[in-house]
Amino acid sequence: MTTLVVAVAGALIVGGLLLVVLGLLRRPVPPPRARRRGQGRNLVLGQRTKALLGVGVAVGGLIALITGWLVAVVIAPLALVGVPVLLSAPPARREIERVEAMEEWVRTLAGTLGAGIGLEQALIRSLRSTPEAIRPEVTRLTGRLRARWATQDALRAFADDLDDATGDLIASNLLLAANRRGGGLAAVLENLAASVAEDVKNRRDIEADRAKPRSNARLITMITLGVLAFLALSGDYIAPYSTPFGQVLLLSYLGLYVGLLVWLQKMAQGRPMPRFIGATVRAEAAR
Repeated sequence: MTTLVVAVAGALIVGGLLLVVLGLLRRPVPPPRARRRGQGRNLVLGQRTKALLGVGVAVGGLIALITGWLVAVVIAPLALVGVPVLLSAPPARREIERVEAMEEWVRTLAGTLGAGIGLEQALIRSLRSTPEAIRPEVTRLTGRLRARWATQDALRAFADDLDDATGDLIASNLLLAANRRGGGLAAVLENLAASVAEDVKNRRDIEADRAKPRSNARLITMITLGVLAFLALSGDYIAPYSTPFGQVLLLSYLGLYVGLLVWLQKMAQGRPMPRFIGATVRAEAAR
């Protein structure tokens, strides 16, 4: 019973230290975002996480029964769920693909407008050749236009669907064209597409630099886990950690290691460019 109390106390101490580290990290408060149809994936992800936690608890309990290491009940589920998340690449690659799709869509739209077609008709026709990365957003835009939405309102909603500073830049140019109804929009969009292409190139270069520390951390973690597994199966190297105090000490070491991984992941994450158009920006400005 004393061993169980000491193990639980050690787990609570390590968890508290991790929460303190996460609380000290400065993070900008994200603006409220419009609800998207794709948000249902969060529920699936939550169910998967719960399933992994359940499997981890079962595996940890089995290890604890066989070896007497009660600390496995805490380590196994956290390792099964947390390590892949900490070592996974951030969603920057998908964001770059979406910006690249925006650039391709703008070029297509510029070519359609160059044929003398009106803005609304060009937006609707652009759906045929829209890249898959932004097809849902363009589909909603064309659906609103077909439903007789005002062009300005449809474009502002389109900016919220894209939820990206580059998307705001595209929507703002289209809004100006919808308000003024003048010529030269095709040339403006061609120049805008060239600017977005340069943005894509810069993002790829930055992401390539950020991937280096993540790869190093992944390699070091794999080597560390392999060495620990080898030592656990051979010799008496980890015998001192089988005592109650040793298990608390082991939890402390692992907690510090996870804290460093969290810190490294935060350092490798970039801050998104602030948006300047759309309903979410208005809601943030009204606070």
